[in-house]
Amino acid sequence: MRCHASEKAEIIELVEQSHLPAKRTLDKLGIPRSTFYRWYDRYREGGIEALSDHRSRPDRAWNRIPDRPDHRPGAGACGTIAAGARRAVHR
Repeated sequence: MRCHASEKAEIIELVEQSHLPAKRTLDKLGIPRSTFYRWYDRYREGGIEALSDHRSRPDRAWNRIPDRPDHRPGAGACGTIAAGARRAVHR
């Protein structure tokens, strides 16, 4: 379940104002302590704007093969797999 920045800020305020220990309050809310403290650190550093969701995955993978119209996996220098295989057989 994803929370919006305003919901995260509300949860932070609730935990801060609760008379219970943070662990018990978070247990009652069903929020892992690691998640809460990640939110709390961001909130302290940048306010409610820092609580907005971030992309969890990068835009590009480091090992992705580039999309080129002339690129076909398995094609040899001749442009086709069959031509390269025929040339190898006749040598």
